[in-house]
Amino acid sequence: NQQLRTLLVAGATSILKLARRGLQPSPWIAAMMLRRPFKVIAVALANKIGRIIWALLVRGDSYRGAKMIVQA
Repeated sequence: NQQLRTLLVAGATSILKLARRGLQPSPWIAAMMLRRPFKVIAVALANKIGRIIWALLVRGDSYRGAKMIVQA
């Protein structure tokens, strides 16, 4: 679905923009930011988020991710 992909990429882009502005990114994002272009990382992160959502829907589970610590 094109609309879902667009929303996932938009959300991933906003996460990456926060990481650029000083928010402590996850180790995976930090490593990707050192070696890949911004838009490639956004699509990869959107894919990762989509796979997490799919797994939650299939299992009927709820998200229990690690809490982010915001450092300004």
